[in-house]
Amino acid sequence: MAIIGQMRFEAVFFDAGETLVHPHPTFPDLFAEILRREGHDVGPETIRERIHVVFDRFKLAADTNELWTTTPEKSRRFWYDVYGIFLADLGIAEEGLIDTVYRAFTDRSNYAMFDDVVPALEKLSGAGLKLGVVSNFEEWLERLLDDLGLTPFFGVRVISGVEGLEKPDPRIFRLAIERAGVTAEASVYVGDNPEFDVEPAAAVGMFPVLIDRRGRFADTSGARITSLGELPGLLGL
Repeated sequence: MAIIGQMRFEAVFFDAGETLVHPHPTFPDLFAEILRREGHDVGPETIRERIHVVFDRFKLAADTNELWTTTPEKSRRFWYDVYGIFLADLGIAEEGLIDTVYRAFTDRSNYAMFDDVVPALEKLSGAGLKLGVVSNFEEWLERLLDDLGLTPFFGVRVISGVEGLEKPDPRIFRLAIERAGVTAEASVYVGDNPEFDVEPAAAVGMFPVLIDRRGRFADTSGARITSLGELPGLLGL
């Protein structure tokens, strides 16, 4: 059990993308590598400067309650839209390039876990906390967690592509809590997005922790960490 002040926690749930796992070496690096292979001289710095295009598309999905991971067809349509917008923003128009980008970002071999993941999970599980994943991700996240050796840490895995529910819908958080056999008040949720992770987790009564690996939300008023290595200390372990 972890304790902050008078709060006692029994479980910690995690988002997946950019919290536990990431495109390798990074989204901008992989995107730039794909474009270079296809004959387009666009560096990762340019991708980083324009990455707000991706964030804007995710925000639109949240604002309109668009479900984009719950079926393979919806996922493909959403990501084709994201990559199409991104390529248009870069001034690149090439037939078939979206297909190439999509294949690369759905290839599990192009993903890795962050270096701080296993040490943090070992410390949390060693303290007796139940661990789980609650993620807006396609159903192949299950296989990716297996590939990376992470599945044994997570007794509860609630993945939108399997369950048909997506954050910020409170039902996806409640489903994870129910499966873990804990209360919302005894649960921590760690994610990298204020709208999809922090706000909806807090709304159901969980203790939200923003992991801000890229330093995008330095002025946040809630619990914020920049590495999972900080999480055990935050929880009083």
